[in-house]
Amino acid sequence: MHLRHLLLCLTAPLLLTGCPSHSETTGLDIENLPRAIHSGEQGPFHVQGIAVDLEKGYIYLSFTTKLLKMDLAGNLIGSVQGMTGHLGCLTRNPADGRIYGSLEYKDDAIGKNIRKTLDSDSSAQPENQTGFYVAIFDPDRITRPDMDAEKDRVMTTVYIKEAVADYLAETENGGRTWDHRFACSGIDGVTFAPDFSGKSRDPYLYVAYGIYGDTLRTDNDYQILLAYDVRRWKQYEQPLSQDNLHKSGPERPDHKYFVYTGNTNYGIQNLAYDPASGNCYAAVYKGKKSHFPNYTLFVIDGSQPARKELLKGFDTPIEGECLSLLPEGNSTDNIYGWRFPWGTTGLCPIGEGYFYISHNARNKTTKQESTTVRLYKWTGDKDTPFQQVE
Repeated sequence: MHLRHLLLCLTAPLLLTGCPSHSETTGLDIENLPRAIHSGEQGPFHVQGIAVDLEKGYIYLSFTTKLLKMDLAGNLIGSVQGMTGHLGCLTRNPADGRIYGSLEYKDDAIGKNIRKTLDSDSSAQPENQTGFYVAIFDPDRITRPDMDAEKDRVMTTVYIKEAVADYLAETENGGRTWDHRFACSGIDGVTFAPDFSGKSRDPYLYVAYGIYGDTLRTDNDYQILLAYDVRRWKQYEQPLSQDNLHKSGPERPDHKYFVYTGNTNYGIQNLAYDPASGNCYAAVYKGKKSHFPNYTLFVIDGSQPARKELLKGFDTPIEGECLSLLPEGNSTDNIYGWRFPWGTTGLCPIGEGYFYISHNARNKTTKQESTTVRLYKWTGDKDTPFQQVE
């Protein structure tokens, strides 16, 4: 057995960091787990991510500008609203029980659409402000609907300087100047997982870039993951004033990892570490470059440590820490993946190969968004990687 994989196996019961809070060794009561959890209609923005705490019996859902806390029967316990940026993927930190999510404020098409939808709200996101954050919610404080993200002391934020710098930078590729280094469009996927460098047994928070899907540049064919040791983050955490975005955060990530998948449309939407396999699951929107297979689901191989190599597609040679895709499923030119229609709006491992996966929907009459979160079992099959549990 590879040393890295052995380390993952030994630590997996301690690092059930994707969503649940109980240990793999206790086993899952599959018979009594709900097969479907319904959110109900939640407004004009679709669901972005989910996190599940089986021990306490709660599910958390991000609906772009608000966070829901529900029990597993689908009853609303509380919610946090008032965010005028883009709240994305969610994950639970097993060390402190808090819910972490990506939160973007920017002036591109996504930011403008949020402002346009919220234009009747005087607190809508101001133009020309850029700030990428990890939002941290204290779930014990979320006790009623419509709590305020700024005023009710349920949320703090940490500034992700590295991603903002790449988003604002210009770069050369193919003989022309492009906005956004690495085609960074912001951040989205987040999860807690072991150290991919193999040097530490402590988990990191991984924050995945959004990646613009420009088809004429060649420096946007990697997924990018920033890795942070959040044990030092208390010094950075601040309440967020959306009228005056703060810049309190780490100077740089502990690691910056690259995963060669071919280009996708807005990068990793949902990122989830599964202790049962030791791998990270990445759900994406299909890319548009015809010479790539354009899968919608990738699995990052946790048994293979990061390696230094020259990155493909860059005018100036750049060396990066690269991670491997799990060599299973479908394969084209050594890019492995699957075509699975769900996961981009919520993907959460709960142990023993079981996952809760969001099925988002839009009511054509009311224009209201909702989701039904369904229970799945991982199969790894080329055509049906997840099997819905009946």
